[in-house]
Amino acid sequence: MQIGTFIFATGYAMRIDELAREVEARGFESLFVPEHTHIPTSRRSPWPGGADLPKEYWHTLDPYVSLMAAAAATTTLRVGTGITLLTERDPIVTAKEIASLDLLSNGRVEIGIGAGWNAEEMENHGTEFAKRFRVMSERAKAMKTLWSEEEPEFHGEFVDFDPVWSFPKPVQQPNPPILIGGESVHTLRRVVEYGDGWFPRARGGFDAAGNIARLRAVADEAGRDMTTLSITVFGAPPDAAELASYREAGITRAVLALPSAPADTLLPLLDRRATLLSG
Repeated sequence: MQIGTFIFATGYAMRIDELAREVEARGFESLFVPEHTHIPTSRRSPWPGGADLPKEYWHTLDPYVSLMAAAAATTTLRVGTGITLLTERDPIVTAKEIASLDLLSNGRVEIGIGAGWNAEEMENHGTEFAKRFRVMSERAKAMKTLWSEEEPEFHGEFVDFDPVWSFPKPVQQPNPPILIGGESVHTLRRVVEYGDGWFPRARGGFDAAGNIARLRAVADEAGRDMTTLSITVFGAPPDAAELASYREAGITRAVLALPSAPADTLLPLLDRRATLLSG
């Protein structure tokens, strides 16, 4: 099992390129960053994590600019989004951004995707909250088409274009791994339908063996080979015993959280977390 980490990259945290070098030097496999283009001040949508939304949610840097800086500062570290909000993104532009990042990083990109929880945020981008999962899925499928075909075209409810030329193509073919966030059975069906991996959160505890069995049942029903799917647990606990249970069950990757903080906080924390890598 690989162990990575994630952080809300902000203007007041350790620079993402400097952090990436330190993360790679300690042997972590990957570095993920979340995405929010903005947070409407109305705060109409409740944050699933509790009453008070942490300020890093509206201070976070653009994920793909951040990941390019991280990739340029490293050589083996995989860089990913946790998550890309496809409900807030043009799929043609996003496909080019990701393909460019994958090319320039020599194929080190992982794309976590999700629909999002903030209704007013996605409404500012023209997405109706009730349609968010349909929008996300269709945009992801359109991006896969753009990455894998020489003259792709796509005709759907939310994405529609005649044959186009879209380059570069990603180094990872047919596409950089798409990891689909969420924990419901509907998420599992999306993973099996068009994803390359499942990206569940560990919030509230994560029964690794039980959840692998859930995914396997959905995959078997659809005729999808489980060996073609990865499982990345987002926000995994920095606990040796818990991580050992993940390894035993067959989890692909555990991603540990870092606070959006300066280097004098993050470096000692990375040193302590590095002791978990050899478990």
